[in-house]
Amino acid sequence: MRGGEIRTLYDVTQTNPAAALDRAAPPDQRPRTRPRVHRAWFVAAVTFVTITGAAAFRSLPGLLIDPLHQEFGWSHGTIGAAVSLNLALYGLTAPFAAALMDRFGIRRVVAVALTVISLGSGLTVWMTAAWQLWLCWGLMVGLGTGAMALAFAATVTNRWFTSRRGLVSGILTAASASGQLVFLPLLSWMVERHGWRPAAVTVALAALAVVPFVWLLLRDHPADVGLNPYGSTAFIPKPPPATGAARRTLKVLSDAVRTGTFWLLAGTFAICGASTNGLVQTHFVPAEHDHGMPVTTAASLLAVIGVFDVVGTIASGWFTDRFEPRRLLALYYALRGLALVFLPMLLSPSVHPPMLFFIVFYGLDWVATVPPTLALCREQFGEDSAIVFGWVLASHQVGAALVAYLGGLARDVFGSYDLVWYASGTLCAAAALMSLVIRRTGTAAPAVAG
Repeated sequence: MRGGEIRTLYDVTQTNPAAALDRAAPPDQRPRTRPRVHRAWFVAAVTFVTITGAAAFRSLPGLLIDPLHQEFGWSHGTIGAAVSLNLALYGLTAPFAAALMDRFGIRRVVAVALTVISLGSGLTVWMTAAWQLWLCWGLMVGLGTGAMALAFAATVTNRWFTSRRGLVSGILTAASASGQLVFLPLLSWMVERHGWRPAAVTVALAALAVVPFVWLLLRDHPADVGLNPYGSTAFIPKPPPATGAARRTLKVLSDAVRTGTFWLLAGTFAICGASTNGLVQTHFVPAEHDHGMPVTTAASLLAVIGVFDVVGTIASGWFTDRFEPRRLLALYYALRGLALVFLPMLLSPSVHPPMLFFIVFYGLDWVATVPPTLALCREQFGEDSAIVFGWVLASHQVGAALVAYLGGLARDVFGSYDLVWYASGTLCAAAALMSLVIRRTGTAAPAVAG
């Protein structure tokens, strides 16, 4: 290197250290001129559409209970057990999927997962025995959905954003929950008019249609397009593929379970899953049908929950960037438990104002717990937070699976769902207290970033 070049590099290093690091980076990973709208927002938009489209399959289980019971004579408990397997695998696969994304990239893992979902849902149209429901809907769709779980949103948020993480996680969480519920009116109409098989085919096609968007538009890391993460002044080179995904996932779990914070987060999130996916999403429609409400009307009420969930979850992300996450969680769980205790008194053949109030309120609170839970995982577990959140999400789905099964069993034994509503309300009160017990770290104070 000549003397003039040495002096130029020295001057740049003294006046702009970040530029010197940029020169040292490989040519294909050097940051480019900053665009007017950061690429991270386009990646977040593609992720939002992907999660929303894939979530069509999550809308169907609650609509299948009565049709499958009538056609095949399977009990509510048998069908609920298949849904439980789906929900459990959805959660248990998530932490491994987060590690696989570090190994093979986001695009490959998500594209394969969507294909498996499409196959599992499509094959259900030929089933004639309960074990086939367990295989297709329980096993295949459960494994596919696990890779499309909220750990996917956490991975995108952690890689592409250093500021506005609470807001982005809220938006992507809203995509997951709302996508599950917004499809309900269409699918319920199809089930009522044409049977459950066309609805299953529609779900399969919806998941498959998202694959091209993922493959063409999604990128694994900001360095792939030569950019800094949104809100960062430093260029971060793309790390090499992480080998030993399963071993790393279990190692992170082994370290996390030694902390009380992990068990509190896992316990509260298990109750979250029990009171949303396991209870309301799976059993609200058949519970209203027990009281004389048409299935399409009850499904439309769940769709309204999905609409207000968008508002509530994004607002929760905004609050998480500004307020103490533990207190937000305690407030969300306390209000949710109160709503569930009053729900049995609101079930009726027709829609009335108190029920509409419950629907709007529950929609605002549906997955408002996710942004503060994700923020606490980042605060407590650092670079392993996406995998830890995957394990916390696994507890969410285990709780959902237990209540999906126990709810159907309670309906078979007692002839109503009342006991399950009251028990879930009590559990939410316990979750509120558990949230306040979570210990703060030295970096716990929220800050408005961006």
